[in-house]
Amino acid sequence: MKVFISADIEGVSGVTHWDEAHTDKPDNPPFREQMSAEVAAACEGALQAGADEVWVKDAHNTARNLIAERLPRPVCLHRGWSGHPYLMLEGLDGTFDGVLMTGYHSPAATAGNPLSHTLSTRFVEVRLNGELASEFRLNAYTAGLLKVPVLFVCGDQGLCDEVKAFNPAIETVAVKTGMGGATVSIHPALAVERIRAGAARALQADRGVLQVVLPEHFTLELRYREHAAAFHDAFYPGARLAGSHTLAFETDDYFEVLRLISFVL
Repeated sequence: MKVFISADIEGVSGVTHWDEAHTDKPDNPPFREQMSAEVAAACEGALQAGADEVWVKDAHNTARNLIAERLPRPVCLHRGWSGHPYLMLEGLDGTFDGVLMTGYHSPAATAGNPLSHTLSTRFVEVRLNGELASEFRLNAYTAGLLKVPVLFVCGDQGLCDEVKAFNPAIETVAVKTGMGGATVSIHPALAVERIRAGAARALQADRGVLQVVLPEHFTLELRYREHAAAFHDAFYPGARLAGSHTLAFETDDYFEVLRLISFVL
């Protein structure tokens, strides 16, 4: 069994402010440690449940956050960005048996996390087929494109609620709740324990019911913070302005959605 873990930080236990999420800030080190501990726990749960190979994509900001020595020895770690349109799932292909997502967070235009956003803070709202889109949803469709099921997600409660609405069979672990500019988190060690156990349970689930079914058509809408950025990016082939701050793009091929996103980020 071969599994892929995509690791973000804004949904990690305790993370509340941007200064805690960026490696160039003095507040970051303990939360980088906790991110590494939560990813290690997901790896350990997967290995305990029978995984033969575990690949981890460091998927936050510089993609150079995880402390490699904190991960189990059988794990392969993918750091940095190649420029591939799969973005947070760079390296995923059809040989994997499942995707796990750690440290994920609520989407832009929602209040589930003080750091709620989708892809970039330059977007105030991202919609796919009329629905608010989180990074979880965008990446779940990438997994679906490759016919790899999404097995497990951990992060804030708002995101976990979205995951359960998307597919109740996906195993989730909520490690914190957002409240305005604050968070209420479970103890970091308890988060690690629950993530390890949740990942192990997830690998024992029926992967057939966890396959992501792609819509036949995609309409992507990106609402920008700055209208000039929307104007600039609307020159991408096939894109158009749908208002002063909104770029719209339609396609039947989800890879084309990912290609556009990779060029406008």
